Amino acid sequence: MSDASATEDTRRVYVPDEEHHFPDDKCNEVLEFVTTDEEIQTYLEAQNVNAVDRKGYNDHGAKHIEIVRNRALCLYDLLKAGSVEFNGASQQGLSEADESVIITLAATLHDIGHVVHRDQHAYYSIPLAADVLDRVLPEFYDLADCVRMKGEVLHAIICHHTAETPLTTEGGIIRVADALDMERGRSRIPYEQGGRGINTLSSQAINRVSLHEGESRPVMVEIEMTNAAGVYQVDNLLKAKLRGSGLEDEIRIVAVNTNENRDQLVERIEL
Repeated sequence: MSDASATEDTRRVYVPDEEHHFPDDKCNEVLEFVTTDEEIQTYLEAQNVNAVDRKGYNDHGAKHIEIVRNRALCLYDLLKAGSVEFNGASQQGLSEADESVIITLAATLHDIGHVVHRDQHAYYSIPLAADVLDRVLPEFYDLADCVRMKGEVLHAIICHHTAETPLTTEGGIIRVADALDMERGRSRIPYEQGGRGINTLSSQAINRVSLHEGESRPVMVEIEMTNAAGVYQVDNLLKAKLRGSGLEDEIRIVAVNTNENRDQLVERIEL
């Protein structure tokens, strides 16, 4: 691997086309708020210290959050276009427009618990995210809807941890989107620092992740990997997140080894 490929962050964010829109502007307003809020942005920087600097793990900071949030919203769009039913907001008596807000806030705050400790971070994220939501939600909702939105966002956050089962489509999206940030840029820092653990090496093997409208299912996830080490990201981490997400029948995942070496161990994986 060249020095350039080791140091470059090649991760891509989803950029919607001109036809992309939410039921109203609420999601865009919330997104603008959280991406410019000083406290939230400081958390996103601080939460990476335990993960990367102290534990040598892959990125869990601002870039990871941006990737997860964008891919979560992309999943949301594709699933909505495929007529997949969402139950989080609706069962709380909230509006359709609140579905994407739940996803936006949960994606933004799901790893905030890393400021306490990498281990069990999903559970530390709950009280910290609750405090942030108590400040953010009243900017957009009345008291009753703040309570309902807070519960749904916290549910989606805790369910990004594989030990907990999502009970909502919104929560399932966060769980899957978290695993879709697997491209080599995520492991750039630990790799440059000499890290050669399976998480780092397998991420280095993933060249590109792209999401599209599927044919047999609403979502097609295509993964390009350059060697067999990428199998760990796909078959262990992503598969574990997809299982139990409630979206197993809605998302098709295809990973292809683009290395032209004919002796390659793995050519294709499909979930």
